[in-house]
Amino acid sequence: MQTDHGREHQGHGQRQSATIFSIPARIPVFPLPNVVLFPKTYLPLHIFEPRYRTMISDAAMSGQCIGMALLKEGWESDYYGHPPMFSMGCVGRLVSVQPLADGRSNILLQGLERFEIEREWYDKPYREATIAVTVRGTETALDPAVRQRLLATLEAYLRSRDDVATWQEFFREEVSDEIFVNTLSTYLECTPLEKQFLLEADSLHQQARRLSDLIELMMHDQSGAKGRG
Repeated sequence: MQTDHGREHQGHGQRQSATIFSIPARIPVFPLPNVVLFPKTYLPLHIFEPRYRTMISDAAMSGQCIGMALLKEGWESDYYGHPPMFSMGCVGRLVSVQPLADGRSNILLQGLERFEIEREWYDKPYREATIAVTVRGTETALDPAVRQRLLATLEAYLRSRDDVATWQEFFREEVSDEIFVNTLSTYLECTPLEKQFLLEADSLHQQARRLSDLIELMMHDQSGAKGRG
């Protein structure tokens, strides 16, 4: 384990994200069993395994990109080999590296775009993959009714947990729909598989609807747990 915490399909060759940052066609892949990175979010990680120390050093010198991918169930039996992982992940740009005296490091990734793995490579201590960046198009805003449903569902859930104050800044109108949806997907207390389900949504609207459904399910489970108490 590596953490302490915690458009159209484009062709081969150099690709660019919506932030105009060049994403290489072949990138290191960092598969973890409990982390899903979303575009427009930030992810701090603590790096301590030797193979991933090498990965960070290589990425810092070339490309600045790391593909975050979720390991599939059963990864434990082959963690130090090449356990299967989901084919869709998110490219993270290496925005800071804080080396530690013993060779470990703390890093910060900025989520850029989703990707699909086209081919895996095993000629280095860590995995690499040839990827296709998967951009959802120009859609960056929700239908007002979709956003309102998500906000109302989230507020009801937070009130049931007496936790509205913690999330108050996300209720501001100036927070963009894309940042709101991806940040909520990141910090909502759901399972890694549920987060992967959110990441794989075909559109921002679909991701927002999936979030609303997921929060409603969490409220139902919470209410059932209280009833059994």
